[in-house]
Amino acid sequence: MTNPTLIISGGGTGGHIFPALAIADYIKHKAPKTHILFVGAKGKMEMDKIPQKGYPIVGLPIRGFSRSSFFKNISLPFRLIYSLLQCFRILKKHKPSIVVGVGGYASGPLLWVAQSLNIPTLIQEQNSYAGLTNKKLGKKATYICAAYQEVQAFFPNKTILHTGNPIRKEIRTGVSKKEALHALGLKNDKKTLFIMGGSLGAKSINQATEYMLKKIDLSEIQIIWQTGKLYYDTLKSRVPENQDIHLYPFIEQMAVVYAAADLVISRAGALSISELQHLAKPSILIPSPNVAEDHQTKNALALVKQKAAVLIPDHKAKENLAKVVAQTIHDNQALHALSTHIKQMDRPDALEQIGKILRSHLSA
Repeated sequence: MTNPTLIISGGGTGGHIFPALAIADYIKHKAPKTHILFVGAKGKMEMDKIPQKGYPIVGLPIRGFSRSSFFKNISLPFRLIYSLLQCFRILKKHKPSIVVGVGGYASGPLLWVAQSLNIPTLIQEQNSYAGLTNKKLGKKATYICAAYQEVQAFFPNKTILHTGNPIRKEIRTGVSKKEALHALGLKNDKKTLFIMGGSLGAKSINQATEYMLKKIDLSEIQIIWQTGKLYYDTLKSRVPENQDIHLYPFIEQMAVVYAAADLVISRAGALSISELQHLAKPSILIPSPNVAEDHQTKNALALVKQKAAVLIPDHKAKENLAKVVAQTIHDNQALHALSTHIKQMDRPDALEQIGKILRSHLSA
């Protein structure tokens, strides 16, 4: 008997890639004879991140619709047809026991072909608002593993498993705050503010942070600021060197930085929220306005309803961030309340639930 195969498709952002890697690592540990293959989109970050973790990946020529240039869309039908043919060949060659889609361009063609071939499919829906592709694929998906109750509205005829989002191992294990502060060269007697705008950075958060630095007392605050690679050099030249502000273009050791933080400023991507829930981190969420169906605002509102986070709309970030940070970071009672409420929304067994489903097919 040949060893079973699991194919995981999707990517484009860390919010899709890290849950996919968490699932792969779990299966590799629990069912080590399983052959794991990733399918991504050429030119996207998964084509680098996945091989770095030791997994093979096949790239599809698929890409999204461009709203800025008509000419960029001329090749889309041909890219789609070629991607579908390539998916057919991949599935026929590897004969997976089950296919997982985590979102991103590549998940659509692969899951569609898998469903056409009657191969079981599992959609891991990270957000509170399902995207167009997942809505369509969800009609024939064998399983939909969701992080938010709100997605029930998009899959009315499908049994949804409310598993939560899988968290990568390094975040789940974590380190102590004392160890983290020491590792980062930070002080024990200051509050630590961690600002992150995603893997590529966030222009509006960076602008709001620059403005905030001029408006609040920084004498009792130390800041870790992930600027994004696009903005790092410019901001590095403008940030006062005499302040306790530590800039990074990108942070690999997120578990260490999370552990050091007393308050986090973040976008409201599903994975970031799941990590904040797991680590019980008090948070100020500034949802990105540049996402489909404004789903980050919907993600954030799900927390605000439970008094588990503070929400600042992106267009009001520059105006309000300094005031909200100043009011929150030194208020231990407020920090404790936010921490308690966000922890109550954590789903620590997400990987186990999803892994149990996958293993039932891989062992069949």
